[in-house]
Amino acid sequence: MQAKSTYRDRDETELAVLDTLVDAREEGLTIFEVRASVDASIDDIEESLAALKADDLIRVTNADSETRIYPRDRVIPDDEETDDPSVVDALRERLPF
Repeated sequence: MQAKSTYRDRDETELAVLDTLVDAREEGLTIFEVRASVDASIDDIEESLAALKADDLIRVTNADSETRIYPRDRVIPDDEETDDPSVVDALRERLPF
């Protein structure tokens, strides 16, 4: 599952991290699980997490000495949204901005 189209105009690594977190929205992910799922350098992933946290698109919890990362609810698509890209999304993918 992908993050809502509203949040898809982000850096490639930020978007990959966000999509990965949306896929694991119920259980969240540890930093190690994010690093294993996203094909980017550790530094890029850490910068992406910092940017997503600064923009309040993710939340971080510390329970039982384990840090888990979750997407904010507003980032998760509604059930009625489809995986088909909108016309705007399709244009955004094809046109260099």
